Amino acid sequence: MFKKLSLFGIFILLISIAAQSGFSQGRGALETGRIERQIRKEIMTLPYYGVFDAIGYSLSGDTVTLNGFVTRPTTKKDAEEAVADISGVGRVVNNIEVLPNSPSDDRLRTRLLQTFANRGGGLYRYFLGTNPPIRIIVKRGRVSLEGYADNRGDANTAYILARGVSGTLGVKNNLKVLSDMPQ
Repeated sequence: MFKKLSLFGIFILLISIAAQSGFSQGRGALETGRIERQIRKEIMTLPYYGVFDAIGYSLSGDTVTLNGFVTRPTTKKDAEEAVADISGVGRVVNNIEVLPNSPSDDRLRTRLLQTFANRGGGLYRYFLGTNPPIRIIVKRGRVSLEGYADNRGDANTAYILARGVSGTLGVKNNLKVLSDMPQ
């Protein structure tokens, strides 16, 4: 009986030592993962966050840095407020750029989306739903494709189609290919 109690005591001692050292680091990683998931959820559920906006973030300690592009000033403000309310976030640095209000850029956005939807060789699926994986950023006639494509062929097709839309002054293909990413 004494032997069982000693083993139990040693076991409790080891658990408390591990909790003070190694396990606390794992909890930090779990907490960071929770905060990152919550940030992503808050950004994706913003009321006016759409296909012509792209917001990214980085997390360092309790500081969140937001970056990217939006078409409405209210979306920039809403993103900052939503992220600031997350438990574990102490400070928000908002580096989101509000794109210039331009009727010609608005027309170009519309033509690009129509091209992808109608002549995109199956690219329409990337623009279905409320949070499309491909984002179209237009700034003074220059187009940037942001987000994710399933394969290199779809990413290249999007780039080629965007280059062919009238009014496009240049296209930058920033699409990440899911099939190229490590599992």
